[in-house]
Amino acid sequence: MIFDIVTVFPGFFHSILEYGILKRAIAGGQIEIRLHDLRDFTDDVHRTVDDRPFGGGPGMVFKPEPIFRAVESIKAK
Repeated sequence: MIFDIVTVFPGFFHSILEYGILKRAIAGGQIEIRLHDLRDFTDDVHRTVDDRPFGGGPGMVFKPEPIFRAVESIKAK
Protein backbone atom coordinates (compact mmCIF):
# COMPACT_ATOMS: atom_id res chain seq x y z
CA MET A 1 0.00 0.00 0.00
CA ILE A 2 1.39 3.40 -0.98
CA PHE A 3 0.61 6.65 0.80
CA ASP A 4 1.54 9.97 -0.80
CA ILE A 5 1.56 12.88 1.65
CA VAL A 6 1.60 16.42 0.26
CA THR A 7 2.59 18.93 2.93
CA VAL A 8 4.36 22.23 3.52
CA PHE A 9 6.20 20.58 6.44
CA PRO A 10 7.75 17.35 5.09
CA GLY A 11 10.44 17.32 7.79
CA PHE A 12 7.74 16.98 10.44
CA PHE A 13 6.85 13.49 9.22
CA HIS A 14 10.36 12.03 9.27
CA SER A 15 10.37 11.61 13.04
CA ILE A 16 6.84 10.15 13.08
CA LEU A 17 7.77 7.52 10.51
CA GLU A 18 10.83 6.34 12.42
CA TYR A 19 8.95 4.85 15.39
CA GLY A 20 6.32 2.29 16.30
CA ILE A 21 3.90 0.58 13.99
CA LEU A 22 4.66 2.80 11.00
CA LYS A 23 8.37 2.02 11.22
CA ARG A 24 7.69 -1.71 11.33
CA ALA A 25 5.21 -1.55 8.45
CA ILE A 26 7.67 0.39 6.29
CA ALA A 27 10.57 -1.94 7.18
CA GLY A 28 8.41 -4.98 6.45
CA GLY A 29 7.33 -3.65 3.08
CA GLN A 30 3.63 -3.54 3.93
CA ILE A 31 3.44 0.19 3.25
CA GLU A 32 5.39 2.84 1.42
CA ILE A 33 5.06 6.47 2.42
CA ARG A 34 6.20 9.14 -0.01
CA LEU A 35 6.48 12.73 1.19
CA HIS A 36 6.02 15.61 -1.24
CA ASP A 37 6.81 19.23 -0.41
CA LEU A 38 3.96 21.37 -1.75
CA ARG A 39 6.39 24.25 -2.20
CA ASP A 40 8.19 22.24 -4.91
CA PHE A 41 5.13 22.71 -7.12
CA THR A 42 4.99 26.52 -7.00
CA ASP A 43 6.18 28.83 -9.75
CA ASP A 44 7.27 31.95 -7.88
CA VAL A 45 10.58 32.87 -6.28
CA HIS A 46 9.14 32.80 -2.75
CA ARG A 47 7.51 29.36 -3.23
CA THR A 48 4.14 30.72 -2.08
CA VAL A 49 1.42 28.14 -1.42
CA ASP A 50 -1.24 30.34 0.18
CA ASP A 51 -3.05 33.61 -0.42
CA ARG A 52 -5.73 35.79 1.14
CA PRO A 53 -9.31 34.56 0.74
CA PHE A 54 -11.26 35.90 -2.22
CA GLY A 55 -13.70 38.50 -0.96
CA GLY A 56 -11.61 39.35 2.09
CA GLY A 57 -11.85 38.07 5.60
CA PRO A 58 -9.30 36.76 8.08
CA GLY A 59 -6.86 33.95 7.47
CA MET A 60 -5.22 32.39 4.46
CA VAL A 61 -6.21 29.65 1.99
CA PHE A 62 -4.13 27.31 -0.15
CA LYS A 63 -3.69 28.25 -3.79
CA PRO A 64 -5.18 25.55 -6.03
CA GLU A 65 -2.40 25.58 -8.65
CA PRO A 66 0.35 23.98 -6.50
CA ILE A 67 -2.09 21.35 -5.24
CA PHE A 68 -3.19 20.44 -8.77
CA ARG A 69 0.44 20.24 -9.93
CA ALA A 70 1.33 18.02 -6.98
CA VAL A 71 -1.57 15.64 -7.63
CA GLU A 72 -0.79 15.45 -11.36
CA SER A 73 2.86 14.71 -10.59
CA ILE A 74 1.91 11.95 -8.17
CA LYS A 75 -0.56 10.42 -10.63
CA ALA A 76 2.09 10.45 -13.37
CA LYS A 77 4.41 8.30 -11.23
